[in-house]
Amino acid sequence: MLVAVAVTAAGLAVSTTSSAATLDDGLVVHYDLTRSSGAAVPDTSGFGRDGTIAGDTTWLGAEGLRLGGVNGHVRLPGDVTRGLTDLTVSVQVALAADQSVPYFLWGLGNWPVEQTVDSGRNLTAGSRRTITCTFGNGAATLYVDGVPVARKTGVTTVPASIGDAVDHYLGRSADQPGRYLKGDLRDFRLYGRVLSPGEARELAKTTASERPAADVAALDLGDVSAVTGDLALPAKSPGGSAISWASSRPSVVTPGGVVTRPEPRSGHATVTLTATASYAGYTAKRDFTATVLEDITDRQKVDNALKDVVIHDEDAIRGNVTLPVKGAHDVTFTWQSSDPRVVTATGEVTRPPHGSRPRTARLSVRATKGYTTGTRYFTLTVLPLPKKAAMEGYLFAYFTGESTQDTEQVHFAVSRGNDPLHWDELNGGRPVLRSKHGETGVRDPFVVRSPEGDRFFLVATDLQINDGRGWDAAMRHGSRYLEIWESTDLVTWSDQRHVPVSDATAGMTWAPEATYDPLIGAYVVYWASNVYSAGDTNHTGSTYPRMMYSTTRDFRTFTPPQVWNDPGRGVIDSTVLKEGDYYYRLATDEQVIGSCPRDLVLERSKDLRAVDLPGTEPRNWELVDDCIRTRLGTSWVEGPTAFKSNDGSKFYVFVDETPRRGYLPFVTDSLANPNWSIPADYQLPAKPRHGTVLPVSKAELERLRQGPPPPRANKKGVLADYDLTGGSGSVVADLSGNGRAATIRGDVTRSPSGLVFGGKDGGLDLPDGLKTGLNQLTVSVQMWLEDPVRGLPSGNWHTVTCTLSNGSARLFDNTVEFANVGGVTGKLDDLIGIMTTNSAGARFHGKMRRLTMWNRALTVPEVAALQRGRR
Repeated sequence: MLVAVAVTAAGLAVSTTSSAATLDDGLVVHYDLTRSSGAAVPDTSGFGRDGTIAGDTTWLGAEGLRLGGVNGHVRLPGDVTRGLTDLTVSVQVALAADQSVPYFLWGLGNWPVEQTVDSGRNLTAGSRRTITCTFGNGAATLYVDGVPVARKTGVTTVPASIGDAVDHYLGRSADQPGRYLKGDLRDFRLYGRVLSPGEARELAKTTASERPAADVAALDLGDVSAVTGDLALPAKSPGGSAISWASSRPSVVTPGGVVTRPEPRSGHATVTLTATASYAGYTAKRDFTATVLEDITDRQKVDNALKDVVIHDEDAIRGNVTLPVKGAHDVTFTWQSSDPRVVTATGEVTRPPHGSRPRTARLSVRATKGYTTGTRYFTLTVLPLPKKAAMEGYLFAYFTGESTQDTEQVHFAVSRGNDPLHWDELNGGRPVLRSKHGETGVRDPFVVRSPEGDRFFLVATDLQINDGRGWDAAMRHGSRYLEIWESTDLVTWSDQRHVPVSDATAGMTWAPEATYDPLIGAYVVYWASNVYSAGDTNHTGSTYPRMMYSTTRDFRTFTPPQVWNDPGRGVIDSTVLKEGDYYYRLATDEQVIGSCPRDLVLERSKDLRAVDLPGTEPRNWELVDDCIRTRLGTSWVEGPTAFKSNDGSKFYVFVDETPRRGYLPFVTDSLANPNWSIPADYQLPAKPRHGTVLPVSKAELERLRQGPPPPRANKKGVLADYDLTGGSGSVVADLSGNGRAATIRGDVTRSPSGLVFGGKDGGLDLPDGLKTGLNQLTVSVQMWLEDPVRGLPSGNWHTVTCTLSNGSARLFDNTVEFANVGGVTGKLDDLIGIMTTNSAGARFHGKMRRLTMWNRALTVPEVAALQRGRR
């Protein structure tokens, strides 16, 4: 059996007690693991069952034994479970922050049938915990710091069935090579009996009593020296303690964090907030001093609210616009339009016919707070409608897996003419769009065309499994954001927008799609979320995915999320097609709407926003077909993308047969009366995963094949030029005249001598598309190195220049070439990474004061001129 534990403390206290004198009763093995040297691990139980250390281990004295995570472990004698019908295993562990998953605290032989107990939660890294697991009387119970976090009944095997002369380990798996623990261990105990709950609590007294103090010390409220809004006061710490709050001045800051600022000109208020951390019956307190600034006047609130109003693309309006009705500080907005036939006071837009001149409309917004008002004016230019064009091809947007950083990005392919079954990959199979925000992985891209026809939005999941936290963590604590790009031609895309759409009860926001609803003049955006109760802030309870939805006009401002389809068990990956009077919805269903497991169901409704809940009977969406993949003989499928053929004769659904072949095409002549089949001849892109197919015109298809044009440069070939000295804020202006501002993120601060990079998570985010269509490029940066980079000495300034030509990069330090790197074909950030990353892969640590990019490879004399200050 494998005894594998990866849990987080639940923070639940138990009332039972026990005497410490009983904790030696029934010991089979006891390793205190507090030696300073030696290969042997003495057994202090009195039975002489010494262990042996192996691999990358280090004795830490009283702190225990450190396992390095490569191959370090402790081997136990093979007879430790001989004759045992009951068992308790316990150890104190401080997990390393960079522990890879999965991992094993201990592995005891190979039982005939694996028996495990799982809390469904991950062990918090960086803090010492006592993990105790009992097996006996047909049940297994798991404790963290003496708190029961999981229990399983129906355990059918006993420890004695392991037998002798088998492998028993502490810090590694017994039968899964390569799964080693990285962290510190102390006080390992193996009993031949089931410890009581009180004994488990007593055994964990040391680590449990330390938990509240550690958790309250780790609380971070951010900067509370100038509070102007409500405070987020956590009710639970990541370490598991429950947190309660008290306020010295509840009229200013309530224990729930609600802030009431002092009246204008009455002075600022100082408030002491006291956090009490409680865990397993132990408590610790900490005070925070917050300064709440006096309130501003109603005139200031009105003026500020008006200044903050934005109508995006006001000089090139292509669809309905979002006109806010509320501003900060509860300021209300009232809109009026000079010409409601063009733009109404609620933002509905009527575009002139194709061939007409653009039309303008003047909007006014009146802001009101109490008796104070103010007005601001906007002039909108509404573009004429585009010429209608026949659809004569298809675009396929998708990702390709989680094996590398590149596979979890947006890839494009296009059809061979008007054939939806044969495809060619674009950009050499490399990503077309890459995520810079959130988890920096992007999956499930969906492209929607506006009803007017000349604007496109791409929405995608913010998720990285490669180098990420694993699937369980992603479902419980995943991103609540959507990643969004916008385009008017499908080849030139806006900067990425990282937009929150889910609330704090959601554990994930997966596989978004969008359908325009003419009844509300907005898009209905829908996605799958695990939803937890409001009180389950750590998302530790049981739940299932359901479909949520929100509406938007501009993919910037979204309404609060609502349940769209919750049949009572898991449903994911919905896609919608409009045909006739009906919206047809395909989804992956866990045998609750339909009658087959992990299969597609096809439903329809005349109301796109009709909601189905567990108690809805009959359902508002009528079931048209189910067991679709089962009848076609495939394995389970997910990620359907549906589209109608351009000639109107067929409906295609591409589905991801994840366990076997990847994407497959299903086809039917009708959605109302489906006759599904799998075509005999098709050639999809190499490795497409959950994506979308969009019909496109002949001109759009040709433009996609050509790709985006190279980025504009000034007369000297400069693409972007940044002076990184001085300044304020996160945006760095582009001095080239091309308007390509960069953005500071992470542990980067400004200084008169340049941007200071802390070496942890900092970076300078450059605009997308700077390398598009170029086979030559030069990047030059003046930088001060705190840590050596590629052999360059630290402690002084360098002008490091990288020229790229046909995939070969030459690196210069001042005027001397010091490296040549081949095969450079990726994103611009990769090129800058070559220049700034040290041999250990750490981020840049030092300063930068100038960064310039050209659309060509500079000559050696030109590189030398940079050192002399000529640009």
